[in-house]
Amino acid sequence: MKTKLIIVVVAALALALGFYLQQHTGSTRPAQTPAKLDFSFPDVDGIQHSAAQWQGKVLVLNFWASWCGPCLKEIPEFVKWQDEYGSRNLQFVGLAIEERDAVAEYLQRAKVNYPMLVTGDAGTLLARQWGNIINAVPFTVVVNAQGQIVHRQPGELTKDKFQEIVEPLLTATN
Repeated sequence: MKTKLIIVVVAALALALGFYLQQHTGSTRPAQTPAKLDFSFPDVDGIQHSAAQWQGKVLVLNFWASWCGPCLKEIPEFVKWQDEYGSRNLQFVGLAIEERDAVAEYLQRAKVNYPMLVTGDAGTLLARQWGNIINAVPFTVVVNAQGQIVHRQPGELTKDKFQEIVEPLLTATN
């Protein structure tokens, strides 16, 4: 019993340290080069969507899973923000890191007004390429209209953080 407790405590400390390091090592600086937004994934109907279709928009790319409580908690906020800011050049895109059936089942229960793409394991690899060094879920990447990653968010994207990071980008594009 003591061994299990020690393992749990060490794992929790490692996770906390990972979140701390990700938040405090310049994760909000713009990338020096544009993000490689060359992904293409299907939605639940099998229709391919390419990153190129959102070129020139401020993108909020959210890696999520239907089994992830914090992911499901933030999606209704994303729906509201897409409604509120979509006309100002903002586009949310959900990147589900699981299989089609689980995503389709979730979308039958939830009303989502932005594209939800099915990435499977390829989404996990893409998130890692974009800075998700601790494999956090949810994980959100904000890309400015010029195609540069300007923020990486392990864990939930709060309203305060959204307003701090995304709203100035929308002002800059208008």
